[in-house]
Amino acid sequence: MESQTIVEALLLGLLEGLTEFIPVSSTGHILLAGHFLGFHSTGKAFEILIQLGAILAILSVYFRRLWKMLLELPHDRLTRHFVIGILIAFLPAAVIGALAHDFIKTFLFESPRLICIMLIIGGVVLLAVDRMNLKPVYRDVERFPTRLYLQIGLFQCLSLIPGTSRSGSTIVGALLLGVEKRAAAEFSFFLAMPTMVGAFAFDLFKNRNVLTSADLPIIAIGFIAAFVTALFVVRFLLDYVSRNGYALFGWWRLVVGGLGLAALMIWG
Repeated sequence: MESQTIVEALLLGLLEGLTEFIPVSSTGHILLAGHFLGFHSTGKAFEILIQLGAILAILSVYFRRLWKMLLELPHDRLTRHFVIGILIAFLPAAVIGALAHDFIKTFLFESPRLICIMLIIGGVVLLAVDRMNLKPVYRDVERFPTRLYLQIGLFQCLSLIPGTSRSGSTIVGALLLGVEKRAAAEFSFFLAMPTMVGAFAFDLFKNRNVLTSADLPIIAIGFIAAFVTALFVVRFLLDYVSRNGYALFGWWRLVVGGLGLAALMIWG
């Protein structure tokens, strides 16, 4: 295992953890960075499998709440409503993602120009929505109407295009549907759990015959880096967006997308 590859895996893992839960597209960032670093993973599995680190980070932060929900699930109607709502929101992207998996991995993942364009479009949308005088109607993620869970889940389908952002599409959708800013980010966290676990398991299954033991150390390095960084982000993000909104992330997307397009024109 070359030292350069180790450094690249570490950098990409840190990037995954930093960007997974903010609306800037972690997959888009990793694919762009991998393109310019010349980093190649078997079946593009590294970019998906290191998400397990970010998944474990959010599970550790929300462990007590999740454990409480698990204990209350058999007899508490509100808890059952919330869990069913998360599953309803998860299903649209899960079905479309499974059906379009090969197209997404072999075509969309291989188009850095598309990723840059989606980063820019998403940045413009995020800035526009953040400046709208939206009146929040829903503040408690556990009490959303069932139709709202489904509508947010449909917005999440947009994130199947790399560069769009899973958290970005769900947060923008939630804001437009009347969800308060902090609650929109919090529901995005909860929806990430089944979505990312599903993506991880499905991609691991699809690549079971091409991954080798030589791939494991690189994936492990990226996984650990993603876990540590995501742990920090999850702990501070809700308070940040409650005070400042999402404008910073809109500008972030515009800068990265613009620089990416410029770099592609210069270096290819």
